Order: sequence, then C-alpha cells, then structure tokens
Amino acid sequence: MKGARAISVAGEVLITLGVLVLLFVGWELWWTDVTANRAQSSTVSALENDFADHSSTSVRPDDAIPGQAFAILRIPRFGAGYAKPVYLGTDHDTLTKGVGQYLHTAEPGEIGNFAVAGHRTTYGRPFNQVQMLRNGDVIIVETAQAYVVYRVSSHEIVDPSDTAVIAAVPDQVGATASKAYLTMTTCHPEYSARQRYVVHALLLRSYPRDTGLPRALLTVPAKGP
Repeated sequence: MKGARAISVAGEVLITLGVLVLLFVGWELWWTDVTANRAQSSTVSALENDFADHSSTSVRPDDAIPGQAFAILRIPRFGAGYAKPVYLGTDHDTLTKGVGQYLHTAEPGEIGNFAVAGHRTTYGRPFNQVQMLRNGDVIIVETAQAYVVYRVSSHEIVDPSDTAVIAAVPDQVGATASKAYLTMTTCHPEYSARQRYVVHALLLRSYPRDTGLPRALLTVPAKGP
C-alpha cells in the first residue's frame, strides 16, 4: 500500500510539473508576443510622429546609442501593416524590443553592410516569416532623414559562429565594400538556435523624407513560389 501511495504521489507531482512546464512554454511563446507587439507598435507610432514632425528628439542612425530606437523596418512581403522598430545593438534585452542592428556595421543606405538581427519566435517574432522573402522583394528602412529601399538578392543558412555574413561585403571578410547591403539574420530552424537563416539585399535607392516614398513600393507582393 505504501509503495502504491508513493507512486501515486510521485505521479501527481510529475503531472503538476508537466502542467507548469506547459504553462511556461505557453507564456514564452504567446504572452511575450502579445506584450512585445504592443510595445513595438507603440515605439513605431512614436518614431513615426517624431519623423513627421521633424522632432528634435528624432535620432539619426549615426547618433544612436546601444538600446536606442532610430528607424522603422517595413517589409511588404510580411503584410501591409508590418512595421518594426530598429534599435542599435543585438543583446538579449534589445532584441526583446524589436530588430537590432549589429554594432559597427554600416548605417542604412551607406556603403557597406547594414546588418540586423531579430527573433523568429517569441518577443514579437519580427523575422518569423523570413523564409517567405523572395529575391527582388523590397525591404524599407525608414529613418528621420530618408526612406532607404533595398531589394532581396540572396539567402543562406549558416552556423551561428559564421560572422562573415555581416562583413562589409557579405561572406568576404576583409574585402572593401563598393555597394550598400542589408543583411537580416535570425534563428533556424524555427524554435531552434542550431543555425542562422540569413537574407541579403542590395540598395535600390534612398528617398529623402521631403519627397516621400512611392506608394508602389509598399504594395504587398502576390503569393507565389
């Protein structure tokens, strides 16, 4: 009897622990998305207002400090309403707030590689649909000064230790850049950090804020292979 009771108690404890684990996973995968999306939408709205008003609080990309938002990332392929704040830095705390720019990479539109990272799951999962991007798709980086437009040029999957993907010339460490690139990195496969999914893009054109952004560039691409 005592043995059976002990087994019963142990079973109840294991079930309770299992429920707690499931609740934690649910919180991690769902609740962090809810709270992060709210906060990120609020940050985007604040940046839009600052940019539109030419506010003195608007931060130029080259003046940003780690953990500070300075741009808005728009990717039509991810939907008409897709807009994520871009911060300087890729530490854990920064990436819970949105997309992060790797330190010491080029500024938006400059010669070199403007390299950014974002979560694929949790914390608003800004790069969750990264595999949906197609060569030729538009990626827009909006700052207080300009709309910087890139076109996707290539994809690759690499080990987390492969930092060459964010070199000034992607995958060519030490090479001197003559073009302006954008590189997006995120975890791969989904729900794992075993590898990195990487998307590279080339500068198409920069539009001064005063001239505005052609609406055609914001058109959501048709679904396709």
